Amino acid sequence: MPLPAQSAALLAAAVAVAAAAFLLPPASRLSWTPRGRFADMILANATIYTADPARPFADAMAVRAGRVLRVGAYKSVKELKGLHTYELNLSGNVVLPGFIDSHVHFIDGGLQLARVPLRGVRSKDDFISRVKEAVRGAGLFSVFFFNSFYKHPGQWILGGGWNNDFWGGDFPAAAWLDDISPDNPVWLSRMDGHMGVANSLAMKIAGIDRSTNDPIGGTIMRTAEGEPTGLLVDTAMKLVFDVIEEVAIRERREALLRASRHALKRGVTTVVDVGSYFPGSSTEKTWQDFSDVYEWAHSMQKMMIRVCLFFPMPTWSRVSDLIGENGPSLSQWIHLGGVKAFLDGSLGSSSALFHEPYEGDPGNYGLQVTDMDDLLNRTLESDKSGLQVAVHAIGDKANDMLLDMVDKVVDLNGVKDRRFRIEHAQHLAPGAANRFGKHGIIASVQPDHLLDDANSAAKKIGFERAKRSSYMFRSLLAGGAQLAFGSDWPVSDINPLQAIQTAMSRKPPGWEVPWIPSERLSLDESLKAHTISAAYACFLDHDVGSLSEGKFADFVVLPSTSWDEFSRDLPAHVLATYVSGKLACP
Repeated sequence: MPLPAQSAALLAAAVAVAAAAFLLPPASRLSWTPRGRFADMILANATIYTADPARPFADAMAVRAGRVLRVGAYKSVKELKGLHTYELNLSGNVVLPGFIDSHVHFIDGGLQLARVPLRGVRSKDDFISRVKEAVRGAGLFSVFFFNSFYKHPGQWILGGGWNNDFWGGDFPAAAWLDDISPDNPVWLSRMDGHMGVANSLAMKIAGIDRSTNDPIGGTIMRTAEGEPTGLLVDTAMKLVFDVIEEVAIRERREALLRASRHALKRGVTTVVDVGSYFPGSSTEKTWQDFSDVYEWAHSMQKMMIRVCLFFPMPTWSRVSDLIGENGPSLSQWIHLGGVKAFLDGSLGSSSALFHEPYEGDPGNYGLQVTDMDDLLNRTLESDKSGLQVAVHAIGDKANDMLLDMVDKVVDLNGVKDRRFRIEHAQHLAPGAANRFGKHGIIASVQPDHLLDDANSAAKKIGFERAKRSSYMFRSLLAGGAQLAFGSDWPVSDINPLQAIQTAMSRKPPGWEVPWIPSERLSLDESLKAHTISAAYACFLDHDVGSLSEGKFADFVVLPSTSWDEFSRDLPAHVLATYVSGKLACP
């Protein structure tokens, strides 16, 4: 805990940064227009980490028209100070490029902020209590989110974020929910989005009973007598998705604004939104979010954060046509990234695809949720059309299958700068990490997932397999991969500073020693994975990711007042977030 003097200093710094924005002349805060050769704003007496190898550190930066005009020593930067230039003296505070979250489900995350919150629940009783409060519209939830949580009979109760490993491993079941919600259908997704639990009323509406067959790529979990338990895995979730009432456009628009404010509070200025497409869900949801939400926000000038959008791979031709009509960017805010597909499920749902079976379940190797021939053909067509391709793979077999497929794509379509992305790359077979560099494959990884999996991986796949295959960040870098850090929000929370700490320490809560210490990263490697490498991973490195001349002036100010202080003790929060040189948060 900081000493009183330290606390006072941090508070004073926070007040100074926040107050500075309100001391700016109105024109400086609201419309950043060039005034000859002079800067609109100068950051002075700062500790600036640029993420640019040509000039890693600086103590001053000039901004004009929302972009970095010059970065370097104050003596050089002050030449750009004119009569109307605002100078912000940061008294040594650390400045970083705005963080880039390389993998989010952005609108889903915004919706989840106003639904039944089950993240961190550590007992069956607490789980049931949260749902009961939602049904009754009582307690804490109704105070803050009454309109979102209070439900009339017949209305769906939605929520998510639960992790059964937190209470011993037993999966929730319809029986947990039926007594407390007999008149409301319930659907609660697991934290990884690859499994959820429905109550009996929801299953009745969806037509799920003992005679319902498992769909290809999915599982309806059953009792020993063959009755559905309420748990649905991967494509089986579509049975419920198809009958859940559609979320109103107004709610989805509010979710975007809510999600944007949440991200900015954590210092995130750009996200890669991989959309609302999951195994078993409709491909149209992502397109509806694009037209109903993102295009609306763009036309109404309500965008607060930069987004790079990925669309379901089955719709690749629509993405190609859209880019053909508009180019790869609709504006500085909305970029059209490419297409995304799935190959397997998740570790927590025992549906990630492995070469060897799960512990204690010799017939279960996981689920392959996409036909390999279909995936290859769609990847080839997407790649020919110039689209970036991202594919979800968690298990070691799924990752090997994707690496083999990329070899075929390169052989058939030729060598080019395609920046193929493997989303998660969570468990790798021996030698797999060294294959990423061969074709410049992006490893889009989520450090904070290991905080949960460190305790459960050994139970799922055995101690030795987990130790040799899990979250191989150091090995991937050594193999030539580009690492891009993300959160997978709302699976894990958006929190780049925590993710950077996790990648460096690999210590889950309560652990005294790191999990697989040989795979730890340095501070510089971790910072780059959330900034310039993340920008490279989505073809935005020419505009964001580092504080370099000509790039957007997206940056965060931290409470640390020296680099030594920052590197010794990473702060848990940011003081301020700027987008295009303007204060965006607080």
